[in-house]
Amino acid sequence: MTTFESLQLKPELVQAVTALGFTEPTPIQAQAIPILLESTTDFVGLAQTGTGKTAAFGLPALHHVNTQDRKVQVLILSPTRELCNQIAEDLKNFSRFQPGVYITAVYGGTSIQNQIRDIRNGVQVIVATPGRLIDLIDRKAVHLETVEYVVLDEADEMLNMGFRDDLDYILSNTTHKKSTWLFSATMPDEVRRIAKNYMENPRELSMGKKNSAAKNIEHVYYQVQASNKYESLKRLVDVNPGMYGIIFTRTKLEAQDITEKLIREGYDIEALHGDLSQQQRDKVMARFKEKSLQLLIATDVAARGIDVDGITHVINYSLPDDPEVYTHRAGRTARAGKSGICISIVSGREASRLRQIEKMIDRQMQKLMVPSGEEVCEKQFLSFIDKITGAEIDHGEYERFIPMIQEKLRDFSKEDIINRVASLEFQRFLNYYRNARDLNEGDRKDRDRGDSRPGMKKIFVNLGAKDGFYKASFLQFLLDNSGLSKTDLGRIDLEDTRSFMEAEEVAAAVLVETFNGTTYNGRSIRMDIMAGSIGGGRRDSGDRPGGRGGDRGDRGGYRGGSGGGRDRGGRQGASYAPDRQERRFGGGKPRGGGRY
Repeated sequence: MTTFESLQLKPELVQAVTALGFTEPTPIQAQAIPILLESTTDFVGLAQTGTGKTAAFGLPALHHVNTQDRKVQVLILSPTRELCNQIAEDLKNFSRFQPGVYITAVYGGTSIQNQIRDIRNGVQVIVATPGRLIDLIDRKAVHLETVEYVVLDEADEMLNMGFRDDLDYILSNTTHKKSTWLFSATMPDEVRRIAKNYMENPRELSMGKKNSAAKNIEHVYYQVQASNKYESLKRLVDVNPGMYGIIFTRTKLEAQDITEKLIREGYDIEALHGDLSQQQRDKVMARFKEKSLQLLIATDVAARGIDVDGITHVINYSLPDDPEVYTHRAGRTARAGKSGICISIVSGREASRLRQIEKMIDRQMQKLMVPSGEEVCEKQFLSFIDKITGAEIDHGEYERFIPMIQEKLRDFSKEDIINRVASLEFQRFLNYYRNARDLNEGDRKDRDRGDSRPGMKKIFVNLGAKDGFYKASFLQFLLDNSGLSKTDLGRIDLEDTRSFMEAEEVAAAVLVETFNGTTYNGRSIRMDIMAGSIGGGRRDSGDRPGGRGGDRGDRGGYRGGSGGGRDRGGRQGASYAPDRQERRFGGGKPRGGGRY
């Protein structure tokens, strides 16, 4: 068995990695370290994220440092501030028993004066982003002629981010270096160009098939309607109580929108996107690393360089346009030999992209069903019980209150206490999911038929998903404020800016009386009972507002137009202003003298 000691590293470095809990090197560490200990060898290492690349180049770099000379000897370039900082922290941990080694990280978004001061005090190792390093060179704070080892980490990412000219400038000025070490997940032509222009007969090491997915990552997907993605995401989070993960979105607006919704519902979550300042990004990442945040929502650009151990789940709320990006996302979990799950929530039109990803990773994804509300509740109950049974009794300060608690509970049986604890802990949760519907994408005709009951009234409501609702929370909002029970209500069709729902005739009148004229988040609520009944024989054409009895979603949605659809008994058409804060009824002329 290969050990760190057998790799011929300095004893101080072996002591440090042992203290950090590492007993044997990863495959890339076992093969790269002996090569890099040869001080004049150029090297190209191809390996996916999470394989232990930082130690693969960091330990040999520290092994070569001359602690008697405080000039810059090792230069490590990385694409992002987060990765730059992470590498510096890892190197400091590796050198904890190696006195005389000084390391600093330099990157944009923080004080350049502080970084200049640290460099002038003397450092042997600089970890830098290309842009900030060039700023320091221009200010003559960094002199590259003393650099002996140059490391390019995530070289493909640096080129993808537009650092080609920066890398050329930096590498052309490290004329006295002994060797260059290049690490990359992929080997596109641009990376090969760097190897050709700035390296001499490099040793090349490739770990695993290009773009292959780590074997200890489980790849699954859930197929739902696009309008049900948020509800599905929330249900998947709830059915995994111990989830610690990253949710990926395509845009920063999408990331911010989901974050705001989940925060309103009590989840420990933050967004990481390009609009955050460096101070805000550092604060978010610190909270995530210390696990005071359960989830991090990020765009691909913002997430570059995130290196956090223990991530259990990666969720693709939106699939990336580039299938190769999928492997980078998935690589955030299952690090250091651990297992993980990569979940994709896809709509029908994204199915073809799934096939492309499967071909690239040479793995078939497993299709799963979005759990039902009952399944979610069961998982939450079991998790709660496991916490109770697994809790360690530490005999702390609480013990002085035990006699008082026992006295308060002495007239209650064990069953009474269990029932009360369950009610306090889960009643709101159960209410939340008690009317949960199937979110899995099925046959559209079956979905449209729904579960309508004869005699039900259909109601239009000017609130929708963009008001912060999803099906369960909308139902709960109605029940909490009307005094009705869920048996009084039927199907709810929640759209972006409006909703249609069913209710018993008396319950429909109660809803209209209760909510009409009230406000929700500063918005005036309007409810109207639509003509005709549901399920009681042939539906009237007037059961749908809009021209010719149609609920037309085109050109802004709910439109009455002149005539408003031919209602029996006469109904005024409805006009709807979807992009305004206030929605209004009454557009068009009534036929037959009736009023809607």
